Amino acid sequence: MPVNRNALIRYKTIDQCLQNRFRKWTIDDLVDACSDALYEYEGIDKGVSKRTVQGDIQTMRSDKLGYNAPIVVLERKYYTYEEEDYSITNIPISNQDLDKLTEAVEFMKQFQGFSHFQDLSTMVRKLEDQIYAAKTQKKPVIDFEKNENLRGLKYLDVLYKSIIQKQSIDITYKSFKARKEETFTIYPYLLKEFRNRWFILGQRKKREGVLNLALDRILNISKSDLPFREAHNFDPEKHFKDVIGVTVSPNLPAEKVILYVTRKHAPYVLTKPLHSSQKMIDQDRFGITISLDVQHNYELEKEILAFGEAIRVIKPERLRKNIKDRLLNAVETYQGMIHEKSYRKANFQLEHKGFSILENVYTTKEIRRIIGVLEKENITKHRKVYAERKLLQKVPNLKGILFNRNLRNILERIDERAVLTKAIYFDKSEKFNWIVPWHQDAMINLKFKKETDGFFGWTKKGDVISVCPPEHILQNTFTIRIHLDDVDETNGVLKVIPGSHKTRLEDAEVKAITQNSIPYECKIKAGGVQLMKPLILHSSLKSEENKRRRVIHLEFCTEFLPNNLVWDELYVF
Repeated sequence: MPVNRNALIRYKTIDQCLQNRFRKWTIDDLVDACSDALYEYEGIDKGVSKRTVQGDIQTMRSDKLGYNAPIVVLERKYYTYEEEDYSITNIPISNQDLDKLTEAVEFMKQFQGFSHFQDLSTMVRKLEDQIYAAKTQKKPVIDFEKNENLRGLKYLDVLYKSIIQKQSIDITYKSFKARKEETFTIYPYLLKEFRNRWFILGQRKKREGVLNLALDRILNISKSDLPFREAHNFDPEKHFKDVIGVTVSPNLPAEKVILYVTRKHAPYVLTKPLHSSQKMIDQDRFGITISLDVQHNYELEKEILAFGEAIRVIKPERLRKNIKDRLLNAVETYQGMIHEKSYRKANFQLEHKGFSILENVYTTKEIRRIIGVLEKENITKHRKVYAERKLLQKVPNLKGILFNRNLRNILERIDERAVLTKAIYFDKSEKFNWIVPWHQDAMINLKFKKETDGFFGWTKKGDVISVCPPEHILQNTFTIRIHLDDVDETNGVLKVIPGSHKTRLEDAEVKAITQNSIPYECKIKAGGVQLMKPLILHSSLKSEENKRRRVIHLEFCTEFLPNNLVWDELYVF
């Protein structure tokens, strides 16, 4: 005789009670536990009789269901398992059960070709695999994708029941972009899995449109007192018809996406289409061209990027540009990984030559962000000067971008005690194509300045003798020039005399050294930095072309200046 659902609930309840060895269980205790379980799971408020539970215990002791449970009575009163680790859930499947399961699997396989039973395919393969493993006592031959550590899986059951029971729920949610969590009511309609990640689709209170929430970002779920609201116009099949993934924009139409796939990877795309709308529209000996009718969303870009160099976007142009930019950023991510050897070399050159160059300290994306902040703040825009002092006081938002991981690593390796004492933004536009003759900078952090023929904003040595810092201060000072544009001879590349930073030089010495030395041209790409000591001889000629050159000059020191010199800025990084 088949075991009914109520009996299975009672067996499971008795099993859980007897596993709890921190309590002694009488027959009355077991009757109460079974009655509570039936009320909770089935809504049956009629209590279970003592005779029924006694019969259940006898059935569990027998081999009728294959349990053979070692249930014993202690002190002629208390029920327990003789074996501490025993549970009816741990017993192996009998051969008879395996045969029946095999028959059930073969029966279900007959329906795999029908559209209504397509979801059975995965379940059938799982059952086949488990039955094979149980019969042969060998390892399974199928390994399904799973992520047991994925957050939010504990909410699957409660969300599933909420959908079935049409129960409104309150969700506490925090997206990856949000600063703090938010609690709101939703009416759940559908659980959706994509790439082994789960989402709940529903509507928020007093809002139109269906939203999707990732389970791994849910912090808490509880029942809501608000009545459930049906989604009469929500059809899951239509909702996801024009997208790859789960991100749907209700008012965004699908567009024609044309992709070129290289010959080597074409079979992967043909045998597993990226979307149901995929069509092959051309083919040559180097690859194939396919089309998709889909919305432009995050998952589409991610799918294309997964193929790396194997797929090229032909159109639309916006998608093409996004993919190109993201691939370039990916390359820069690797280029921006400055090795310890490069840090040591740069530090050694700074100390002994007075300057060094490190490329790829900032990515193109970071440079664009820096320029965007400067333009937003109108720094040096429509002005007659080309330099902006006290930059980080005026634009504090730059600190978080400028002091990225690479710059912090540079500073820590030069001297972890260093503090920022000066920040200047230089913008050599077409209007200011200046000439800077050979000179030594005592420090750019000076009290007096005087305009000089050929260039602006610099100071003559005679004007600052009274406030020049002592020698030991200079030797513990260094500057970092962050280049926002490529720098070469077309926009006034800086020339330096290596090793000229050890001491102050007289005018005659400067002239003699520069006339008899071969200067080094500090060509550098945007995103690179140039490290310099204050006294190194340097100059720049008038550029051949009026190309823009934007530089952020940061000055650092490991010792405090005397009281008669005041820092423009002081920032401990």
